[in-house]
This record gives sequence, structure tokens and C-alpha cells, in this order.
Amino acid sequence: MKSLFELRPIFSALLRNKLGPILVATQVALSLAILVNAIYIVNLRLDVAARPSGIADELEVFRVHISNQILGGHEDQIAMQRREAETIRAVPGVASVARVSSFPVSRSGSNTSVFIDRKQEVATATTGIFVSPDSLVNIWKLRLIEGRDFRADDYIEQDPNASNEFVKKVIVSKALAQKLFPGQTHFVGKEFFFGRGSGANAVTIVGVVDTLQTSGAQAGQNGEFGTLLPARLSNQPYDSYAVRAEAGQRDRVMREVEEAVRKASVTPVYVKARSMEEFRANRYRSEKGLAWMLLAVSALLVVVTASGIVGMSTLWVAQRRKQIGIRRALGARRIDVLGYFIVENWVITTSGVVCGVALAIALNQILVGHFELPKLPVSYLLTSPFVFWILGVLAVYAPAWKAASISPATATRGV
Repeated sequence: MKSLFELRPIFSALLRNKLGPILVATQVALSLAILVNAIYIVNLRLDVAARPSGIADELEVFRVHISNQILGGHEDQIAMQRREAETIRAVPGVASVARVSSFPVSRSGSNTSVFIDRKQEVATATTGIFVSPDSLVNIWKLRLIEGRDFRADDYIEQDPNASNEFVKKVIVSKALAQKLFPGQTHFVGKEFFFGRGSGANAVTIVGVVDTLQTSGAQAGQNGEFGTLLPARLSNQPYDSYAVRAEAGQRDRVMREVEEAVRKASVTPVYVKARSMEEFRANRYRSEKGLAWMLLAVSALLVVVTASGIVGMSTLWVAQRRKQIGIRRALGARRIDVLGYFIVENWVITTSGVVCGVALAIALNQILVGHFELPKLPVSYLLTSPFVFWILGVLAVYAPAWKAASISPATATRGV
């Protein structure tokens, strides 16, 4: 008797009953194509949500937002800013404080176009800007990889309503520097422009930080284009301060800072402290929601595929019950019958896997073209077949073993 593990009888049986195997193979192919791309998108979204903002020890950092108190002229407003900073600094547990125009990942801030030539028609990049009269490199603990922090003579003090003065020195993120000057490795001393034409403001790079996300924290490379500007400005629509608390004291410090600012204000004032943790949660809520939705769809696909294999295998076994009994009567062992159905299912699953890999690549090309996603890594295509092979074996095992356990006399009754 020929071995039940030979492929010829398996192919012969499949060719006699084409519809069932084709349906299962099609289901495997579609499930694999969707599952691979869904998992890849989930990983991309989670990677985006986990990106470093550039701020070290984020759990110790928060922003204090104070509604604008435009009292008096430029000098009065500057004095008020200094008093607010001193009030915050005096709260026990505050390690450092800096006035700042916007915050990474906060979804509230300013962006502007930058150029490397005054005559350009199209901007080289759009950068998020962080204006501060204090050292954000120190308070945020940004990693300076080239150049220096701002010096005292780099800062300007300005009323934007009365003066068009612009800073001369800036610190940029590595991503922005590489975008402005592709192929270069050193950026300190290089010049670029805010605006274009004769009225463009020329600035010189004095430092480069490794990472600095914009306030919008866009998913693409643009989300890494950050620029620090050394300036103290009056007549701003709101006051905002970056605060670093001592380790483990952030929540208490946030509450006490809010209370201290309210008490120190001569008029009723709106004060709200928000942590980097809150900013991240709000910014990446949609990414995480999409990830959970795709994971749910993926799990459902796996369940449906497994159910289809189980259902089809149960039907095949029932249809060949007498054939199984005859083979058992001729000496086939239970393990032989079980192995036959497992190999048969492996053949069907493999045909579905091959088609599924091709479909996965095609689907990824569509996503790349329409949504600018990166190409699907080869590792996903190499790993996914094992998932469906294991799924196929587990799904067919129970009905096949049940059939193999029937005695030959019972299985062949009526023959």
C-alpha cells in the first residue's frame, strides 16, 4: 500500500472536489493580504506615537498656559512676564522654568516656511518655531549634537506691534538641517531665510539638536522640523511656560503652580497646566484608535479563516468517512489518517499563502501610492505564511483526529 503521505492521492482528491479547496485557499489569500498590511499599519502608527519629542524625561515636564493679561505697555508686559516666571519658580519642587511660545506635540503652535535662497519660489521646508527668552536646551534637556546653546547677546526683546526686528541666530533640529542642506554633515554657520525675496530674514545656525518635534508632531518627516528662536516678545495673545519638576513631584507641582499664579495675579486669570503625557495622549489618540480597530479586524479575520478551515475540514471528513474506515481496516493507523488530512490542508493553505503574498504586495503598492506609506518589509512576507500554516494545522486537527478515532467497523457500516 502506498504511503498516505504521498501527494498524488491528495492532489487527485482535491481535483475531484475543487470548490471547497478553492474557497478555503481564497479565504487564506485574502486574509493574509489584509492581515499583513493591517499589522504593518498598526506597527507604523504605534511607532509614530512612540517617537521621542526631543524632551528628555517627559514625565517631569509640563506647560502652564495663562490667559493674556495685556496691562500697560511693552515694559509693563515684560515685567509681568518676569514676575510670572518668578512666581512659578518659587513653587517647591520646580526645577526650572522658561517662557515659550509653543510646546512639542501640543497641537498648538506656529509654523513657518523657510528657504535657502531669497529667490526661491517654493519653500525648502516648513518648520515649527519655539520662541523663548530662556534656554530651552537646558529646561527640555535637548541633546545638542553640534554647536552651542544661545548666548546672552543672541537674545532680542521686542514688541512685534512696534518693531520688525528679527533674531539673527537659531538652533535647529537635525532633521531640518538635513532637509535644508542635504548631503552635508556640518551645519553650524550655515545661513537660511525666513520668508523670501528682499524682505526675507536671514538667520545663522549656531546649534543643532538631535530631535525636536513640532507642536503638530506630524506623522511624516515634517514633524521633526523644529527651530528655536531666542527672543522675548510682548503683546502676545497668551503666556505659556515650560516647567520641569523634580523627579516624582510633577502632579503636585502642577496643582500648586496653578494656585500660585492665580493668587499672584492682580486680576482674575485663567491658568491651566498640562503635562507632556496629556499632550501625547491627545495627539496620538487617533493613531492608537486606528491601531486597536485594525487589531480587532485582524483578530476577526483569523477567527473567520480558522472557522472556515474547520468547517470545510469537518465536511471533507464526513464525506470520506467510509473511505477512512476502509483504510483503517487495511492497516492504516490513526496517525496516518491524521497526517493525510494535515498534509492535504497544508497543500490548500500553501496555495492560498502564495496567492496571499502576491495580493499583500499589490495592496501595499496601492497604499504606498495613495497614502505615502513605506513599502512593506520583506520580513512581514516571510513570517506571515507560518502563521497561516500553523492556523491550518490547528484548525484541521480536531475533525481529522475525531474521524481517525472511529472504528473501521462503524465507519464502513453499510458498505
